[in-house]
Amino acid sequence: MEDTDGRAGLRRYARTIEDAPRILVLCTANQCRSPMAAALLARRLDEASVPALVRSAGLLPGGRPAWPEAEAVMAEWGLDLSTHESCQMLGLHVSGADLVLGMTREHVREAVALDPVAYDRSFTIKELARRGGVEPRGRRSLDAWLAALTANREVEELLGADPADDVEDPIGGPIAAFRDTADELEALVARIVRAGWGVG
Repeated sequence: MEDTDGRAGLRRYARTIEDAPRILVLCTANQCRSPMAAALLARRLDEASVPALVRSAGLLPGGRPAWPEAEAVMAEWGLDLSTHESCQMLGLHVSGADLVLGMTREHVREAVALDPVAYDRSFTIKELARRGGVEPRGRRSLDAWLAALTANREVEELLGADPADDVEDPIGGPIAAFRDTADELEALVARIVRAGWGVG
């Protein structure tokens, strides 16, 4: 029987939104790296027709706008951070996320400290791009894929700081540093979307 009032379509849409992964992107102040990365990731997923709920937060108290240079550089990318207001990470943000992406190991450690169960789904953005590139998701569920990627990870790999895992904070630098950060983040989210969803 034909569904002339669109109810089947609405049910499909509701189910898609319900199944959409919730992705939390973290940095220190939530004024530069994490809002930039979240905006770039959300757009890439949207362009690939992958429904997802992407939000960002930071370790510091919230209520502040995006850093002016971050806003300006994202505008060059066609993304608007003018209404962004920083948000402090809470335990409920971490526990409610299907995937946590930190800009540095410190951000991942802080997320796992708030919710130890999140260990298997928390990565630096560089780490997930690297690990996912070696072992793409394929047909596995997101949970199963992320658990496989952390199966052989040692806790010590999240200690300290390491350029191999950390995205440098451009705050305090020239606008060219923000452009470099945006380029780096775009390349990383492209690798993550390709590994995790087979597109991009």
